[in-house]
Order: sequence, then C-alpha cells, then structure tokens
Amino acid sequence: MAQNDESSERAEQPETEVVHLGRKPFEQHGFVNTPVYRGSTVLFPTLDAIKKRTQAFTYGRRATPTTQALEDAIAHLEGGVKTVLTSSGLAAISTAVLAFAESGDHILIPDNVYQPSRTFADKMLKKLGIETTYYDPLIGAGIAKLFRANTKLVLVEAPGSQTFEMPDIPAIAAAAKAKNIWVLADNTWATPLFCKPLSLGADVSIEAATKYIVGHADAMMGSVTCNARAAKFLDNAKETLGTCPGSEETYLALRGLRTLAVRLDRHQSSGIAVAKWLASRPEIDRVLHPALPGDAGHALWKRDFTGASGLFAAVLKPVPEKSLAAFLDGLKLFGMGYSWGGYESLVIPFDPTSYRTATRWHGPGPALRFHIGLEAVEDLIHDLDEGFARLNAAR
Repeated sequence: MAQNDESSERAEQPETEVVHLGRKPFEQHGFVNTPVYRGSTVLFPTLDAIKKRTQAFTYGRRATPTTQALEDAIAHLEGGVKTVLTSSGLAAISTAVLAFAESGDHILIPDNVYQPSRTFADKMLKKLGIETTYYDPLIGAGIAKLFRANTKLVLVEAPGSQTFEMPDIPAIAAAAKAKNIWVLADNTWATPLFCKPLSLGADVSIEAATKYIVGHADAMMGSVTCNARAAKFLDNAKETLGTCPGSEETYLALRGLRTLAVRLDRHQSSGIAVAKWLASRPEIDRVLHPALPGDAGHALWKRDFTGASGLFAAVLKPVPEKSLAAFLDGLKLFGMGYSWGGYESLVIPFDPTSYRTATRWHGPGPALRFHIGLEAVEDLIHDLDEGFARLNAAR
C-alpha cells in the first residue's frame, strides 16, 4: 500500500479521507492501524534535548502518536488548523468556552443547548464570574441586539439539542465577527462529514466524538477544532486545564473513524425513513427533523449541510402516561438510554419545559427523541408499530 501523497492537488472524497487520514503504516512496521501508545514519561536523549524540548513528543498528557493521529485526522476533516482531544463531549464544550471566556465576560448560549452545557454555564461559569444569556436559537442576525461591550463568545448548536431547531450559523457568525466576538459551534449531530462550521464562519467546531466518531457506544471522547486566529487560545486552554483523552479511548475513536462515512450514510437513510413513517402515524403531532421538507429548519439544513444523522424527535398527541409506558416498555429493538451515535437504536422521553428560559416549548403530548441505529428499517418500524398498538390498547 502506498503512503498518502499530500502533494496531490486532487481533493479526496470524505469516504476516502476517513479511511486514510492519520495513518502512517510504514512508520509502524507496516501495521495498518496506529498502535495504542500508553505512557506518561517520554525520555530525552541529551541535556540539550530536554532544554530545547523540540522533539515531537515530550509528555504523555500533551500528545502521543495515537492522539496525534486522531487530532490530525479530525483537524483535516473539519478544515481547521488544530484539534484538541478531551475525555468527553462535555469536556470539549467546557474546554472550548474556557479557552476564551474569563471573569467579567458575557457569553450567549442557545436556549435549546445540550442540557449539561447549560448546567456548566449556570454553575461553573457563574462561579467564575462569567455571565450567560440564553437566546432564541432562531434569532439569526438579530443576535446582534444581545451583544454587550463585554460579550466574549456565542455558542451555537446545529441543530439544537432534543428539539432540533436549525440556527442560521452564517448570519450569527457575521454579526459576531463584526464585533470581534468568538463563535463556537457544537457540530456533533452532523459531524465534519455533513457540516463544516468553520467554513460557515465559526471559529471553533466541537464534537462529542463519543457519538458518531466512536460509533460503537464503547468509549467517551470529545474534540475541539479551531481556525488559525483561535489556535493560541485553544493551545493555552489545553495546557492549563490539563485536558487529555485516554489511550484506549483514542484508539477506539480512530477505529470508529474508519467506518464513519458508511455508518452515517446508513443512519441518515434509515433515520429519514423512520421519521417519515412516524410523521404518517395518527398518534404523532409532529416530527422534528431538519432533513424533512416540512420542517421549519429544512431550508437552512439544505443550504449548510450535506447530510443528516440518525437523531431526531417526535411529539405525540396527548396520551396518558400508562399508554406511553406501554409503548416504551415493550419495545424490543429500541433501548431506553442516554447518548446516541452508536450502532444501536435508542429512544428517550423528554420535556424541555423546565430548562428553557428564552423560549417556550409547545408540545401537546410527550416528546420522544429517537436515534436510529444500523438495524433493518423494516424491523424497526415493525417494533414501533407494535408499540403503537400497545399504546392505543392501554388508553
């Protein structure tokens, strides 16, 4: 097998890139996969070397060949200049925010943000003297009205957690850039294969790599990728906070990366098929999926994204809790559990009413978040169909 020819002018397709990026087999005795480097101490051969510290690796927390392989691959896929790996998606969000915000600053976070991010802002950032304002995720260029003299950054999440509103990233980024405000984007839903926030104006793209990059529900991982002007801030945060992932988890993320394109293609097609089927059910009030033509965020999704993942939500019409329990408890192929992005299908009920402050949640009945895994669509639909039969029988 030939080594990657980085001098080639022809751009490779994402399906090819995820297979080859970060791999240097002939520097690893010909083995296809980058080995797991477990270690903290790195030896220096001479006094001069330890004083200059110019060798490629100096300490396990800073980098190993394993972590560098994944960082290089993700940075290339995101179109960034630097990627920092963290131990989880939440750690990626907190590292990214702390890279820029400091005591006395004001930041803006969408009202539909990943709930642990809200907890981080309300508890940790508040304790550090950083004030948070939550904004309507559909605000677009109107976000400029919320800027203050001390506004340091805007976080966007596309689409929003649980309820899947689609923000106008370029409009928000343009307004922020005019005031020299940083823009951080949570890109976990789409991954860099289906959306590149840095090309849309964001300074930082955040991935909960636990989800689709790892892809097998067996490791925790986060990544933060930035453009050139943000690199020194991210470098400082990495070094100061001591953030680093585990060796085994990094290897599992590298392994998952190799099949990311084919898995996402399946998650997308199956997710859309199940979403359309749910939209046809009389028990469903509405389906929240930006890739569906009837969704309020479809036009923005079509403009800024090249694909969709397997995660979406559906709002039921009013139904007693015992009927909802009959539906959920009897499902055979859908597990009830947090996280998503793995090979398995999942469903969880949610109600964002209590943790929205800038917007109001309107749902006539319970809401369910679905992750469509890699099972056959007809089997998943059969499982849901039987679930609706139980729901209706229990009314």
